[in-house]
Amino acid sequence: MSKFFIHRPIFAIVISIIIVILGAISATQLPIAQYPQISPPTISVGTSYTGANASVVNETVAQIIEQQVNGTQGMDYMSSNSDDTGRYSLSVTFKTGTDGDMDSVKVQNNVAVANASLPSDVQTVGVTTKKASNDMAYMLSIYSPDGTYDRAFMKNYADIYILDKIKRVAGVGDVQIFGSDYAMRVWLNPDKLAELKLTVADVTSALKEQNVQAPAGTVGAMPVANGQERQYTGKISGRLVTPEEFGNVILKSSNGQFVRLKDVARIETGQKSNSIISKFDGYPAVGFGINLTNDANAMQTVQGVKKVLEEAKPDLPPNLQMSEIFDSTNYINASIKEVMETFLEALALVVLVIFLFLQNWRATIIPLLAVPVS
Repeated sequence: MSKFFIHRPIFAIVISIIIVILGAISATQLPIAQYPQISPPTISVGTSYTGANASVVNETVAQIIEQQVNGTQGMDYMSSNSDDTGRYSLSVTFKTGTDGDMDSVKVQNNVAVANASLPSDVQTVGVTTKKASNDMAYMLSIYSPDGTYDRAFMKNYADIYILDKIKRVAGVGDVQIFGSDYAMRVWLNPDKLAELKLTVADVTSALKEQNVQAPAGTVGAMPVANGQERQYTGKISGRLVTPEEFGNVILKSSNGQFVRLKDVARIETGQKSNSIISKFDGYPAVGFGINLTNDANAMQTVQGVKKVLEEAKPDLPPNLQMSEIFDSTNYINASIKEVMETFLEALALVVLVIFLFLQNWRATIIPLLAVPVS
C-alpha cells in the first residue's frame, strides 16, 4: 500500500487535503459539552399548597400524584420533596435512550388523572410538568446596589422583560427563581375578628365573592326591534387592585351597618412569600438558575442566555444591575484552551525534533504536513 502512494504523490496529496478539509469542517460542527450525552431524561413536576406544612403536602398532594405517576412506561425511578412553605416537587427519571418529549407527555397525562383528587387550592395554582435536568448550568442575580428597589419589584421586572426571552432559548428546560411575586397581603387582627364574631372563613368567602371578573353582557344585541341602530358592550369594575379597594370589601352587615375588611385587617402589597431571601454582595437581590434539557448543548444554550442578558442590560432601570454568579461552561472553555495550547506545543516539539535529526528544513516540512492529517 505504501508503494502505491509513493508512486502517486498527487493522489496522496489530494486525499490528504480532503481529510484536512473534512476534519476542519467537523471541528466547527461537532457539539461541545462538558460531559457526553449519557444522562437519562428527567421530568420535573411541581406545585404549591399555600399555608400547608410538609406533612399536609405529603398526604394531600405528594401521595396522590406519585400514585398515578408511579409505573409510567419507561420510568426508572423518582424522588420528591415537600417543605413547610407548601411547595412540592417531583423528579421522574426515565431510562437512558427514551424520548424525553414522549416521557413528558406520559407524565403529564398521569398528573392530569390525579388533578381531580387534589385540594381545590392546589387545582387553582395548577401542577406544572417540565422536561428539565436537575443540573444548573448558569446562574445570575439581579440586584439594587443602593436599595432603590425591593425584591418583589426585581422579580416582577424580570418576569415581564427578561425571563420570557430566556425560556425561549433553545435548550433551556427550566428557570429556578429565588424570589417571590407581588401579592396583596391581608394581615388579620384576631381580637377584632373575635369581637365582631367573624372567622377567617368569613373573610375568605367575602373575598372570593366580591373579587371576581364578571361579564356585563350587551345592550341592543340580537334579537332587537325594528329601528334598533346601536349596540353597546357593557363593562363593570372587575377584580380589585389597590389596598383601598380590598379594604372596602364588606364582611358583615347588620341594621344598615357594614363591617369592612379594613376594620379587621391591615392590607398592603408585598411579596407573596417571605420564605426566600436573596442577597448579592450584601444587597437585596433575586437569583435565577438556568436548568438545561437533557439533550441540550450547554455551550450554545448558555451563549444564547448571555445574548438575551446583554440585550436587556441597556434597558434596565437606574440603580438596577445584573451579575453572573455561576457558569458551568467556563470549565469547558478552559479545557478547549488547554487542548489548543497542548496541540501547538506538540507541533513545535515535532518540528524541532525532526529538524535536529534531519538537519534540513526541506526534509522537515514533508513530515510536518502529515501532522494536520493525523
